[in-house]
Amino acid sequence: MIQTVIFDMDGVIVDTEPVHRYAYYKQFKELNIEVSEELYTSFTGNSTRNIFQKLKDIFQLEQDVEDLILRKRSIFNDAFDTKEDLELLAGVRNLIEDLHQNGVQMILASSASKVTIERIFNRFNLHQYFTHKVSGEDFPKSKPHPAIFEHAASLSIAPKENCIIIEDSTNGIVAGKAAGILCIGYNSEHSKNQDLSLADFVVNHFNELNYAVVSEMDSKLCNN
Repeated sequence: MIQTVIFDMDGVIVDTEPVHRYAYYKQFKELNIEVSEELYTSFTGNSTRNIFQKLKDIFQLEQDVEDLILRKRSIFNDAFDTKEDLELLAGVRNLIEDLHQNGVQMILASSASKVTIERIFNRFNLHQYFTHKVSGEDFPKSKPHPAIFEHAASLSIAPKENCIIIEDSTNGIVAGKAAGILCIGYNSEHSKNQDLSLADFVVNHFNELNYAVVSEMDSKLCNN
């Protein structure tokens, strides 16, 4: 039985991708670099630090990675604070509350910075539901490397065989499977061009999930 659900954040709990995109592309313009859609999409699931490390190598940027991160964070925070229509994704609060009421542990494992995670959790009052919040900025390698999910599973009240991950990105699913954890692929309308074929289960809306469905997913997989 599933006892711990590990959530990604962006594209799963909330869609801040338009805000991130705005911040990145405003900064790309400041840096006078042309980042293709293909290259930008390939960064899905990566931490800000790893994205700028890659961009620094590709475009031979002179700025320090830390300075680039701080500038992007500043643009993002300004945009985040003025975006009044930012909401949780449809159905996810009901799922989180249902899991919580039924004693399922929830852990966040997001590539976002700790600052961004705190801003989201404060805005939507999510702290009460999650026992741990793991940020990708604490790991030298981003998804698809499994380190963040391996660490999240180590914080679980149950063996990783009784954990499941909810992810919306190719890199996230690859990371979860590399960590040896069951994965639910969320086919989010906000996450384009993502390959969820490695996921153990795929859902198109969170109304497909509740405590009864999620808790038995491991046994359903064994019976297939």
